[in-house]
Amino acid sequence: MGIQNGIWTPSKEIAETSTMAAYMRWLSAERGLDFPDYDALWQWSITDPDAFWRSIWDYNGLTSPTPFDNALAKSGMPGAVWFPGATLNYVDQVLRHVRPGHPAIHHEAEVGTLTTLTWDDLAARVGALAASLRAMGIETGDRVVGYLPNTPDTIVAFLACASIGATWSLCAPDMGAPTVLERFRQIEPKAIFTISGYDFTGKWRDRSAEVQALLDGLPTLAHWITLDAAQGIDPRHTTRHGWADLLANPAAPDPVKLPFDHPLWVVYSSGTTGSPKPIVHGHGGIVLEHLVLQGLHGNLGPDDTFCWFTSTGWIMWNAQVAGLLTGATIALAEGNPNHPDAGRLWRFIDRTGTTSFGAGAAWFIGAMKSGVKPHDQASLETLRAVGSTGSPLPPEAYEWIWSELGDHIWLSPIAGGTDFAGAFLAGNPMLPVRVGEMQCRALGAAVEAFDDDGNPLIDEVGELVCTVPMPSMPLYFWGDEGDARYRSSYFETYPGVWRHGDWVKITPEGGAIIYGRSDATINRHGIRMGTADIYRVVEDRDAVADSLVVDLEYLGRDSCMILFLKLAPGASLTDDLRAQIVADLKSRASPRHVPDLIETAPDIPYTLTGKKMEVPIKKRLLGQPMAKVATPDAMANPGCLDWYDAYAERYLSGQG
Repeated sequence: MGIQNGIWTPSKEIAETSTMAAYMRWLSAERGLDFPDYDALWQWSITDPDAFWRSIWDYNGLTSPTPFDNALAKSGMPGAVWFPGATLNYVDQVLRHVRPGHPAIHHEAEVGTLTTLTWDDLAARVGALAASLRAMGIETGDRVVGYLPNTPDTIVAFLACASIGATWSLCAPDMGAPTVLERFRQIEPKAIFTISGYDFTGKWRDRSAEVQALLDGLPTLAHWITLDAAQGIDPRHTTRHGWADLLANPAAPDPVKLPFDHPLWVVYSSGTTGSPKPIVHGHGGIVLEHLVLQGLHGNLGPDDTFCWFTSTGWIMWNAQVAGLLTGATIALAEGNPNHPDAGRLWRFIDRTGTTSFGAGAAWFIGAMKSGVKPHDQASLETLRAVGSTGSPLPPEAYEWIWSELGDHIWLSPIAGGTDFAGAFLAGNPMLPVRVGEMQCRALGAAVEAFDDDGNPLIDEVGELVCTVPMPSMPLYFWGDEGDARYRSSYFETYPGVWRHGDWVKITPEGGAIIYGRSDATINRHGIRMGTADIYRVVEDRDAVADSLVVDLEYLGRDSCMILFLKLAPGASLTDDLRAQIVADLKSRASPRHVPDLIETAPDIPYTLTGKKMEVPIKKRLLGQPMAKVATPDAMANPGCLDWYDAYAERYLSGQG
């Protein structure tokens, strides 16, 4: 183990004791399948998906009281048919790991102390709440929604709904009521769980008005379950239930067996540039995908404590809960990760004994620039793995993590999406980690980089596609008659092939590098470059806290590339800094990708899931109204939109 020439190599112990190695030994013993390396295993997983996904079912001990013959009965995308005849429940796979007295969930809010819910308490609460939901008339197939923060109660509510076959959907309470209604109205929920406020950055955020608006704006609601006092809110047409009352009567959990494709939850696309897509995933597909993602690629098991810093408005909340599928303890840090200071999450890792920690790439970049030394905040003795996603992790962040946390840390950035609730590109503790790269294509994910003609590329940038179906791909979009919107979202560019919307390069060693969204590509003088290439260079300067780049292309006119900079405290955009940035881009990126304009901005706009809003800002600068291109409630920092709107007005009028 160690780092040489920008390559981290796992120790023999790390590799051989990993869950991936255990799975490969199982394949040898139980299936007579021996693979010389990971690439051979990956090739098998995508060339014989029926055998691969059946092996995941068997390896994890999944059972079905009803018979089935095939894992993949019908191939093709869309329209693949998985495990016909099989029945199961997501909650069965969670509760099989119950160990009385052992922690299932740690939780820490901004205010208060660390709390722990044991596995037996988790099972008891899920059983009691499921029985109460049944008693109030919630049935299999009903939709139940939550307007809730990242707490154990939210997970209990989800598991109770899933156990009785109700379909769950969740929005974060920092989202405004109009944005939430745009999502929930599409699925016509029968019941809603809410809280009426939460603490963030040391301040109480009252959400009573939003809860009232949700109750008023969802006519299909019959039941309102409030997790707090919720004073002054009129239940309107619903029956109000108190959280404690629903947990008062003990009942053993009794998850109903459901068809493999029974809807588990509805998640939503960001909705920053249009109506959010209500994406439906099934019980079976999610169980299998998350056992691969967290159990094999995440190397999680019953001896681990897993924390991924997330809000309930991001698909990583769902991936965080998936730690329970492996028997791991999960640790929830609620609120602002940098309050009361930038050392909060490092101390949280110590308090919970976290072994595997993840966060958005933007958080690691901020931590790197904060000047806080992690080991001054905590011992981090238990930490062995670090993950990242949301946007590309720059090479200097890899080096900072190993420098600050130690070269024993296995660093595994991943890339996937809400669309299929999984990862196309993932980690593997048996493989080297190369600075700036993700380690491998995930098992079962037939990922390629395609050129415009649909030819696969190696060591060249192309469209990220998936050529073989995966069981967690959407069942459908809710209300999408004939699957027209579903097909147009993924399958129009390359018929029968999933186009994900990212630029990617597959390396000769089997790793991958993401270069940003393909619809935000910078195309200068016929040379395409991903926005991540620009950010890696620009944000390497200490004076630059963050950046956003857009390339404006007009019919019959030269394009205009604008670089917006959020400067570090105390920094200013001097002629010298401009010259340094231009020189850096010329030497480290491309002489053709030097911005025409460099501007300072008060902030860089992000979605709630941590993605830079390049396309909405580009559309606004091309003349579309801000109201049509960006939805403030789907943003992490909507306050900066007014500045960009005013800038666009000046720019379009020739005054910029």
